[in-house]
Amino acid sequence: MALIKQIYKPQWTVGQVYARPWGVAAAPRTPVGNVLLLELSHEEEVKKQADMTRLGGGTYAQVRRISGVAVKMDLADWNPVNFARSTFGTSAVLAAGAVVDEPHKAHLGGLIRLAGLQPSLVTIKIGVAAVDASAYEVRPEGIFIPEGSVGIAEDDDLLISYTHPEMVSVEALTSAAPELELSFGGLNEADSGKPVVVDIWRVSSGIAKTLALVQSDFGKLSIEGEVLKDPTKVGVGISPYYRTQMV
Repeated sequence: MALIKQIYKPQWTVGQVYARPWGVAAAPRTPVGNVLLLELSHEEEVKKQADMTRLGGGTYAQVRRISGVAVKMDLADWNPVNFARSTFGTSAVLAAGAVVDEPHKAHLGGLIRLAGLQPSLVTIKIGVAAVDASAYEVRPEGIFIPEGSVGIAEDDDLLISYTHPEMVSVEALTSAAPELELSFGGLNEADSGKPVVVDIWRVSSGIAKTLALVQSDFGKLSIEGEVLKDPTKVGVGISPYYRTQMV
């Protein structure tokens, strides 16, 4: 009862955001990383009836209904899970390993994109003859062949062997919008670090508005979504949308 009557309760929260696929109770709630913004906004529809009983007008009756609850998140961590969810993508892991005789055409002044990233121990052959390493540059994104390269001619058939580390590939726009259950483990810095925990039962997550691949500041994934009704949350006084608990 003392907590219910408490008046002093300023709020400045930080904390972890956890996510798991909605409707999969066995799935773990995993942290999504550094969240720069987590915001709920309520959209309200107001129906008014004019007061026609007197001069001057006014409102005789009013009904307010919630038309939607929107979610906004800014994610600082472009990890594979966040990136796949934010681009409606599917991800696959390519184990570290060695590639032997990957075939490519040579184009002077151009980049050869290899199947693996960050290649090392690179060797290039034309037929059975090895190409001197001075004829090309090894870059994280592939092999660059400079103009005037000695030992490689335009349209040569190259066989490239190399090793690469483990990598993740995300194919964008290959899956439906994810539905997630979110939990915010908040800590109120304005109130001695007391916990403020918010469970958002079902969120239809939208696609990232932009992907700033080159910019002068830290990148972020800005996501907007909608809180949907969770039909599994039933009972008097039980919200099928979200719940806030605090100490």
